Amino acid sequence: MLEKSRFNPAPGIMDFWNEFKKPNPYRVPILIASAVPFTLIFYALGAQTYYGETEKPEITYITTVDPERSDEEVIASNIENQEVKDLREAREAEIEQRKRDLYKALGAATGLDVEEMERRAEEERAAEEAAEQARRADLFGEADNETAPSASDESPSS
Repeated sequence: MLEKSRFNPAPGIMDFWNEFKKPNPYRVPILIASAVPFTLIFYALGAQTYYGETEKPEITYITTVDPERSDEEVIASNIENQEVKDLREAREAEIEQRKRDLYKALGAATGLDVEEMERRAEEERAAEEAAEQARRADLFGEADNETAPSASDESPSS
């Protein structure tokens, strides 16, 4: 089948063998040098590790609470969590105040007007707090509808 094809390897193999048979002192080193890259490539490909598909874990949702707990137990748990949250926020506020005191001491030691800086910082914090409260009120629809007249309440002036 390959005898009549142009992809017949027999003439190439015969040509290689005729050249390899000739007495040449470099034929073996050249053959070894030619085989080294292929050997390294096949070694690297054979050394690869294939990891199969991992098992998908079985998921169980919220196993930390008892599904049979009563409303009173839920309320008690929420109160306890709120107390922990309040303690954490209080501790963070203490740390922030301690930082401000340290920066005030550093500023006073370097000759800065720390009272003016503190007043500006308090104004910025108050503005940020007011903006956050306004954003929340707008988000949850808690704006005072009684103080602001709606478009339907206004009478035409003409």
